[in-house]
Amino acid sequence: MDFESVADELYGLRPEDFTAARNERARAARTAGDRNLAKRITALRRPTLSAWASNLLVREQSGEVGPLVRLGEQLRQAHHNLDGEQLRELTHQQRVLIGALSRQARQLTAEAGHEVSEDVQQEVEETLHAVLADPQAATEWAAGRLVKPLSTTSGFAAAQGASAGAAQPSRTPKAAPARGDASDAEARRRKKLDRTRQEAEDAQEDLRQREKESAAISRQAQDAGELVQNLKQRVTELAEELKSTEEQQRKARTEEREARGRARDADRRMREARRRAEAAAAQVKRLTDDGR
Repeated sequence: MDFESVADELYGLRPEDFTAARNERARAARTAGDRNLAKRITALRRPTLSAWASNLLVREQSGEVGPLVRLGEQLRQAHHNLDGEQLRELTHQQRVLIGALSRQARQLTAEAGHEVSEDVQQEVEETLHAVLADPQAATEWAAGRLVKPLSTTSGFAAAQGASAGAAQPSRTPKAAPARGDASDAEARRRKKLDRTRQEAEDAQEDLRQREKESAAISRQAQDAGELVQNLKQRVTELAEELKSTEEQQRKARTEEREARGRARDADRRMREARRRAEAAAAQVKRLTDDGR
């Protein structure tokens, strides 16, 4: 037993199974005399539901890890180069890929016994955005051992700042240029840089809003589809129930007709029996009167 294999095993479990399994592995390490390993295992924290969903996505869809990481590298490079055309193309790819991955994560968690809420779904998407924006976040995500969702607070804006800082020309003490051409060019470049940064930030924010809107509409469509299926099943059940009821009604009408017929026969026989009884009583009376 080693730490890496234990950690991989634990973060592949459902959150409700994590703590008991972790404690069991820690006890096994202590029993084996490896107190340092037991201490490291005990220090492992149970993942939140959204972190577990992200880990599950990495483990079950490992082929999607590379494309997302590479897309993040391309996006960061496009931000650094201020390549507007490439940014638009990559932003479209980002929207498509994150949407597909978040839906896969939701399906995987449902298959594993958890229906994720809208808040959890948004945290998964936020983690995927962080993976695109931050190489360190991408490394953490790809390991499949997240404890909590990743944040995009450092995002592309911070990456832009770092890139811009690296790209600034060094300021060596030398004489100012004889003409203002260089200063004007630098001012135009800075203005373009600021404008492009703002456009990139606006595009990112618009993308997040569109993704949230799309996710909400997708969930509504899914709920509506489930309702349609439920109602369709109910219609089938009611149709079968109606057919059975109509058959029972036909049988009841037949039994009613037969019962009415039997009732008429019984009434006729009763009247005949009454007439015979009355005739017999009259005969008895006459014979009694004659005997007197």
